[in-house]
Amino acid sequence: MEWIVPDWPAPANVNALFTTRNIGAVTKSQGIYAGLNLANHVDDDPLIVQQNRSQLRQYLPEDPCWLTQVHGTKSIWVDSGNETLEADAAMSRHPGVVCAVLVADCLPVMLCDQAGSVVGVAHAGWRGLAGGVIENTVKELRKFSHSDQLMAWLGPAISSRYFEVGDEVRTRFAEYDPQAVCAFLPGKEKGKWYANLFDLARQRLRHSGVERVYGGNHCTFSDPEKFYSYRRDGKTGRMAGLLWLAQPVKE
Repeated sequence: MEWIVPDWPAPANVNALFTTRNIGAVTKSQGIYAGLNLANHVDDDPLIVQQNRSQLRQYLPEDPCWLTQVHGTKSIWVDSGNETLEADAAMSRHPGVVCAVLVADCLPVMLCDQAGSVVGVAHAGWRGLAGGVIENTVKELRKFSHSDQLMAWLGPAISSRYFEVGDEVRTRFAEYDPQAVCAFLPGKEKGKWYANLFDLARQRLRHSGVERVYGGNHCTFSDPEKFYSYRRDGKTGRMAGLLWLAQPVKE
C-alpha cells in the first residue's frame, strides 16, 4: 500500500500517515474517484468507500474517528465521548484513538507534543486558516500536553502555483498579520492572487508558539497519479491524514 509517512522528529509513540489514491480494495473506486477514495460524501459508491476504509483499517489500531468537516475552526477531542463529530480538527490523548481529516487540496496539519502525550490533525483550507483552526487546535492540545514544545507537519495540499484567490482572501489574512501579504503573489488578473497555504500555516503556527514545522513539499494539484485535487478535477475523491498514539508495550 502506498502512503506518505511524515518526515518529522516526533516521539516514537506518535504514529502518522497520509494516504494517496494509489491504494484501494479489490473493487476500488473507479472513474473520477479512481483509487482509494475515503470520503462518503462525494457521491462515490458507498459500498466501495466502505471497502476502501476497511482496507485502510488493517493498518490502524482502531477505526478512524471520521469528522463531518465544514471548513470551520472547531477542534474536538475525539476520545472524550463526544457524539457530535462536526468539526475541522480532531485531537486525542489516549493510545489507539485514530484522529483523521479528509482532504483534496486543503492542508492537513498534523500536531504532537515533544512528550508524545497529545496529538491532533487539522483540516486547513483558507477559510479554516483565516478563522483560526490552527490556533484553536494548538490551544486545546496545550491544555493536556505534558510538554511545552509542540511540533507540526504540513501534509500535501495545493501549491501556490495553482491556488488563485481574490482580494478578499488576501485582505482577510493581512488584517490578522500584515506579514501575511508575503504569502501572496499577483495572479493572472487584477484583484487575483496566488496564495501559499503552506506559508500561511507556518505564520499561524509561529503566532501560536509552534516553531518546529516540517513538511509542506507535496502539491496535490500537480500530481494526478498520486493525489485527488478538487481545484483540478472538481468532483473527485478524498485522501486522509491520520494520526494516533501507540498503545503501550506490554511487558
